Amino acid sequence: MITIIDYKSGNLKSISNGFKKIGAEYQITDDKEMMADSDYLVLPGVGAFGSAMENLKPFEEVIREHVNDDKPFLGICLGQQVLMSSSDESPGVEGLNLFKGHAELLSGDVKIPHMGWNRLDVCNDSPILEGIDKEYFYFVHSYHVVPDDDNIIAGTCDYGGDVVASLSQNNLFSTQFHPEKSGIAGLKILKNFTRLEI
Repeated sequence: MITIIDYKSGNLKSISNGFKKIGAEYQITDDKEMMADSDYLVLPGVGAFGSAMENLKPFEEVIREHVNDDKPFLGICLGQQVLMSSSDESPGVEGLNLFKGHAELLSGDVKIPHMGWNRLDVCNDSPILEGIDKEYFYFVHSYHVVPDDDNIIAGTCDYGGDVVASLSQNNLFSTQFHPEKSGIAGLKILKNFTRLEI
């Protein structure tokens, strides 16, 4: 079962529609026992880093246990940023620290937020990006992640320079873009996620 975490900071209708389109069984819940019993966890996100982390506090332990048990986990948009150690958006607020690194404001001569379609360049193997490269995906964000280890960067996009668009490390995956809003290519990523071995 795919479980979408309801922590009052995510676009639940959008991501659930994505899983519905590919015929996947899913549930949306804020029940920690249901999350603990789930094979796949998905963390969508909209809004600010600090408020998201405040809302995530009740679920931190079950998220860590899920990841430590080598079960697939996917963070989307702000759900990618909160996986980091910290963010410049909310100084002093600790992230989940599942990926080492931080999030910082987009820089350069670019419009903020980065909103719209951009091409994904796959730079490292990742099972969720299998069969994907050079397709366009839908982005809406002002901050981007900077991991300590470049080897976990699965994909980038060009927005005033290389911007990390996807991370991948063992059973932990994330995208800055919204796969559920990115047409056929985005649905392929969701399918790849649901087909991961448990």
